[in-house]
Amino acid sequence: MKGFGLLLRIIVAIILGIILGSFTPEWFIRLLATFNGLFGNFLSFIIPLIILGFIAPGIGTLGRGASKLLGLTGLIAYISTIIAGLFAYVVAKALYPTLLKGQAQTSLSDPTEKLVGPFIELEIPAVMDVMTALVLAFVIGLGIVATKGDILLNVMNELRSIVQLVIEKVIIPLLPIHILGIFANMTYAGQVSTILHVFAKVFVMIIILHLLYLIAQYSVAGTLSKENPFIMLKTMLPAYFTALGTQSSAATIPVTLERTKKLKVRERVADFTVPLLANIHLSGSTITLVSCSLAVLFIQGNSTSFGSFFAFILLLGVTMIAAPGVPGGAVMAAIGLLEIRLGFGPTMVSLMIALYMAQDSIGTACNVTGDGAITSIVNTINKKKKHEDFTEKVS
Repeated sequence: MKGFGLLLRIIVAIILGIILGSFTPEWFIRLLATFNGLFGNFLSFIIPLIILGFIAPGIGTLGRGASKLLGLTGLIAYISTIIAGLFAYVVAKALYPTLLKGQAQTSLSDPTEKLVGPFIELEIPAVMDVMTALVLAFVIGLGIVATKGDILLNVMNELRSIVQLVIEKVIIPLLPIHILGIFANMTYAGQVSTILHVFAKVFVMIIILHLLYLIAQYSVAGTLSKENPFIMLKTMLPAYFTALGTQSSAATIPVTLERTKKLKVRERVADFTVPLLANIHLSGSTITLVSCSLAVLFIQGNSTSFGSFFAFILLLGVTMIAAPGVPGGAVMAAIGLLEIRLGFGPTMVSLMIALYMAQDSIGTACNVTGDGAITSIVNTINKKKKHEDFTEKVS
C-alpha cells in the first residue's frame, strides 16, 4: 500500500497548496518558492545520475541473459511500448482541442509570468547534461555486455543503489512539499482552476486509453493463441488490482507470474518473460507520460511537431528501463527527455510530476496486466518457431 501512501500525500499537498495559496501573504509564498527553486535545482543535478545509474546496469544485466527468447521478448515489449505512446499521442492531439478548450494560452497566459519568485536562487550544476548521460549509459551498458565486466557492473549497481536511496529518502519524501509549493503559488497567481480542470479531464481520458490498449493487447494475444481475449483479461485482474496497491511492477511479479501461467502459456516461458517484462514493458506508463506531457504543453500554449514527439517516444521506450522499482520512477527517468526533447522548464516539469504521480498506480496496473498478453504472444510465436524448426529438420 506504499504507493497509495504517496498518492494520498500528493493529493493532500495539492489541497493544502490551494488552501494556503488563497489566504497566506506573499512572503510565505516566496518561502515556498525558495524551497521549490532549491529542490528543482537538486532534481536537475540528480537526473543525469538517475539515467546513468539505472540504465547502464539495466542494459548490462539484461544483456547477460542474451538468447533468442530475450531478443523476441524485448522486441515485442519495445514495439508495444512505442505503439502505446503513438496511440496516446494521436488520441490526445485529436481530443485536447475540444477536451481542454478554453484552457490553453488564451486563458492561462504564461504560467510562470505571475508566479512569486524565491528569496534566493542557488545554482547546482549537473555533472553532465542529460544527453551525455544517456549516451554514456548506453556505452557503459553495452560495454559491460561485450566485455562481461563484473567489476564495472558492480560499480554501476552500487551507483544505482545510491541514486535509488536518494530518490526514496530525499526526493520522494520532499516531493509533496514541492507540489504543495507549486499549487500554492499558482493559487496565489490565480491560475489553479485551469490546472485542476486539466487534471480531472486528463485523468479520465488516461484510464479509458489504458483499458482500450489492454483490450487491444489481449485481442492480439487471444487471436494468436486462439483464446478468448476477455477471459484472458479477466484472469489477469488480480495482478491489475495488486499493482494498484503496490504501485510497483517488480513488487507485483509473484501475482503477475501466477496469473500469467493460467493463460495456458508454458511455465518455462512465463518464468523467464514475466520478471523481464516487469523491467522493460511499460506501455501504461508511456500512455500516461505522453498524455500528461501533451496536456502540459497544451495549457502552456506550446506545440511540438510529430517528428520531435516521435523521437521523444522512441527514446522514452528505452529510458523506461530506469523506471521499475521506484515510486514514480517513470516520470523521474523521463524528466531529462522532457527537458531536452520537448523543452520543458522547471514549472512545466513540476506540473508534469504532479499530473503523473496522481495516476502512477493506474499506469503500473496497465503495465503488469499487459505483461500477460506479451507473454502469451511470445509463447505462441516461440512455440510455432520451434515447430517449424523441427519440421525443417525432419524433412
